[in-house]
Amino acid sequence: MTAYLLVNHLLNLLAPAALIALLLVVLARLFSGFFGSNRQFAHAWYAQAAINFIVGSGVLVAGLVLLGHDGKMLTYVVLVGAMAASQWFQQGGWKR
Repeated sequence: MTAYLLVNHLLNLLAPAALIALLLVVLARLFSGFFGSNRQFAHAWYAQAAINFIVGSGVLVAGLVLLGHDGKMLTYVVLVGAMAASQWFQQGGWKR
């Protein structure tokens, strides 16, 4: 496998984690203002997105190792749940 193909495969593996990380941060900030929450976020948006991306990347790699290949629906379900829990934890959701 050439270096180009390896990078292409890695980018395609991690693309769902990157997209969901950015969407989570944007939607969390949008809906917190929409519902009138005056709670300050603990981290900047890019730090939240980076933490969510790291959590999502770990889930995707674990799914690849445990299930044998990527793209299984179980991996994506766990990805969404883990990243949502990460965002909830970063926003201090347990304090409400």
